[in-house]
Amino acid sequence: MSTGLIIALIVIAAVVVIIAAAMTLRTRGPRRGPSLKRRFGPEYDRAVARHDGDAKAAERELTERVHRHGDLRERSLEPAQRERYEARWTAAQERFVDSPREAVAEADRLLAELAGARGFPDGGQYEEQLAALSVHHAPHVDGYRRVHRAAHLRAEDARDGGTGTEDMREAMVAARALFEELMRPARHDGGAGRHEDRRHEDGHRRAGVNGGRKAAATRGGHMPWAINRRQAKES
Repeated sequence: MSTGLIIALIVIAAVVVIIAAAMTLRTRGPRRGPSLKRRFGPEYDRAVARHDGDAKAAERELTERVHRHGDLRERSLEPAQRERYEARWTAAQERFVDSPREAVAEADRLLAELAGARGFPDGGQYEEQLAALSVHHAPHVDGYRRVHRAAHLRAEDARDGGTGTEDMREAMVAARALFEELMRPARHDGGAGRHEDRRHEDGHRRAGVNGGRKAAATRGGHMPWAINRRQAKES
């Protein structure tokens, strides 16, 4: 056998080995589990539970969410928009004392509209909107899920042990975290824009707190968002 033929056989064998190794790595794929768990936090555990403990199936679902929504760039809010959303949220909190179910329904609508204004899928596509929010605001998205579930539960189901006043109060508290996240300036805004937006936001938050205290004083000295459990009643 000639030297040239031997060299050709060696090269062919090496190419076959390299191709086989590449195909094996591709089949196994990257180790997504740890990075997905870091990114999604509690949402990772919920996805695993929803797939009856099948971590691989849960990771495929979460990876698909990232592929669909990972490149989404959140839009900024105009100052007037921010003022309207803040006023509506404050009104919903105050309404909870006398009409918890109406307050929860308003919080659900408000989060859907606010997420849409920030560039997430329209609120009419709740599941898709929730999936997109979970990619960018995973630590707080469950608050939206809870308030949405409470808002769409029929009153008779709630009386039968579904969602009572205390459950709705906790859902509102959890949902506020996402509301505050969505009210923050977009990450891709320029530094000066972020500074101005944050200063504007902080000013309105202080005004909202002071306004809430004044409004509370007229109702007997209770802070609206304390949601006194003895006062809150089913609507």
